[in-house]
Amino acid sequence: MAVTPPGGVTVAETLMRTKTLAGSLVAVLLLTACSGEESAPGPGAKGTVNIDVHAWAGYEAQAAVLAYLLKHELGYQVRTRQMTEADSWRDFETGKVDVIVENWGHPDLKKQYIEEKKVALSAGLTGNKGVIGWYVPEWMVKKYPDITDWRNLNKYASLFRTPRSGNFGQILDGDPTFVTNDETLVKNLGLNYKVVYSGSEAALIKAAQSATKNRTPLLMYFYEPQWLFTKVKLVKVNLPSYAVGCDADAAKVACDYPPYLLDKIVSAKFAGTGGRAYELVRNFSWTNENQNAVASDMINRKLTAEQAAERWVNENKIVWKDWIPR
Repeated sequence: MAVTPPGGVTVAETLMRTKTLAGSLVAVLLLTACSGEESAPGPGAKGTVNIDVHAWAGYEAQAAVLAYLLKHELGYQVRTRQMTEADSWRDFETGKVDVIVENWGHPDLKKQYIEEKKVALSAGLTGNKGVIGWYVPEWMVKKYPDITDWRNLNKYASLFRTPRSGNFGQILDGDPTFVTNDETLVKNLGLNYKVVYSGSEAALIKAAQSATKNRTPLLMYFYEPQWLFTKVKLVKVNLPSYAVGCDADAAKVACDYPPYLLDKIVSAKFAGTGGRAYELVRNFSWTNENQNAVASDMINRKLTAEQAAERWVNENKIVWKDWIPR
């Protein structure tokens, strides 16, 4: 005689239903495995990537796009921190940083941390073409056509005097930690100028905008890629032509900056264990125009870094789809 528990269902019936449910679950699991499909990974599912962010908009734009793809396409968590370039390189040894997304030369740091200590390596070019130099507003070139020849700069030194430069013309630089030979150039080229540090990229941009709008003289250190060139007309001063080795001795530099093929630097550990995250960083390659578009959205549209990255990613799948590891 069957035992009927409360609720009117026999023990035999209960066992039969349990077996049926178990069989259904197994069938679902087998079907999922055979289909070869994976559910989209959630943020953080694959681990954490540590990206340092350096203090210029182009770098921030590139870091934002990489971080967005790492999180939303590959399922990694991304941790960022604001650091100077030298401090980032030092932390390849401590393991606090996995990726520097845009490196401007630094042969001394490459020798120390890549060749000698072997704690870092290059993960390939970013695709960006880097330029560093001295610039004046376009209106100055129209008024003083020979001002773009460095040999004529002393003739115009008085135009560039400021309270901070005293009796010398002022060359306005940015953050003192940026790549710069300007103080040595002034000395070795015999120029009656003084390098004054504005302290940041933002201050350089503000100075360029003001000098253009108010037609005030300005001689400034600046660089490309930079979104500002789409808004303000600046003209590069012709310094003595760069030749390979002319900047080998930092104390004797008397030539223009070299052309820069910017690259990505990663920790050796990340290269060995980073899996698809490392592959994405290695595959990443875009243009100055791509970078400027994201940076401009951050500055001029007032978008957050992630919002600017999302906008670019949504509009440029044809660019980034091949970066994603198979």
